[in-house]
Amino acid sequence: MATSSNHQAPWQQAEPHPDEEERREEPVWTGLLPAVVPAGTGADDGQAGAHERRSGSGRTGSGSRAVGAAGTAGDDEPDAEARRRTALRRDALADEPRLPRLQQVFLVLVLPLALLAAAVRAVATPLFLWAEYHRPGFPADSYGFSTEERMVFGSYGLDYVMNWAPAGFLAGVRDADGAQLFLGSEVGHMTDVKIVLQSALAVVAVLALLGIVSSLYLRAKAPGAASGALFFGSWLTVLLLVVLAVAAVLGWQQFFALFHSLFFADGTWTFRASDTLIRLYPTQFWMDAAIAVAGLALLGALAVMAATWPTAFRRHRALDRVRRRQELKRRLAGR
Repeated sequence: MATSSNHQAPWQQAEPHPDEEERREEPVWTGLLPAVVPAGTGADDGQAGAHERRSGSGRTGSGSRAVGAAGTAGDDEPDAEARRRTALRRDALADEPRLPRLQQVFLVLVLPLALLAAAVRAVATPLFLWAEYHRPGFPADSYGFSTEERMVFGSYGLDYVMNWAPAGFLAGVRDADGAQLFLGSEVGHMTDVKIVLQSALAVVAVLALLGIVSSLYLRAKAPGAASGALFFGSWLTVLLLVVLAVAAVLGWQQFFALFHSLFFADGTWTFRASDTLIRLYPTQFWMDAAIAVAGLALLGALAVMAATWPTAFRRHRALDRVRRRQELKRRLAGR
């Protein structure tokens, strides 16, 4: 019987319950979760079953063969019932989480991705576009776009990367004189952005859904495991944001170029200052967008951190859920 430690996870600790002490039940370890074996069950039942079978065979050998097949069937029924009860006890006590450590690592890695993806999606909205174009100090277009025109044409570009429209949606946008607003190279780059952005958001959405399922599973099977993983994942998110922020501050142009080179082919994402994409989304726009994404992701990480901080109350609540699971296992084992 393993002993518990204050350094173990909540679901790995087992404290004796008053009712269990009265029944003289001892906590035993069956892997990660403590289980309670009621007194007089388990091995005792197996010995009792074996004793019954030996007694039955002795009686049969000493002269009870006259009973015939009916007597043999009667002796087999208690043995079958004992085997069934033993199997039920074994199944109840073996009710442990599947791959809990792997699921914890998965949650730790998924949380930063989910928070960053949610922040990117929140920034890629007309509200941020409006706030950016109307904020004091935002550079004006030296080629003549007014704030209203920027808002209209910029919304076309934003809508295109977030919807399922074909390239003609953006290629057909024209200015007041009827001239085509976006060049073919610009439409091609925005198409690449659409593919990368939507694919990344879809993948992260699936991972986040799996993370939610895993969290609920661990919460039921291993109290305290999911919250511990999310707490560590929130710290990992903060660390990642600090590293990215330092890299961006030390060299924004290099950071911006490295980011684009990871997802887009060389020569497909560089444009002239007079091109529409640069006029609508200048360098200041991307710097502000990066700050907004980092700020939203940081707020999300701090919220998760506060919700999963390992306080004494949360630890006692996790231990209480462990005790309830033990009581349920005891009842299942005794039915």
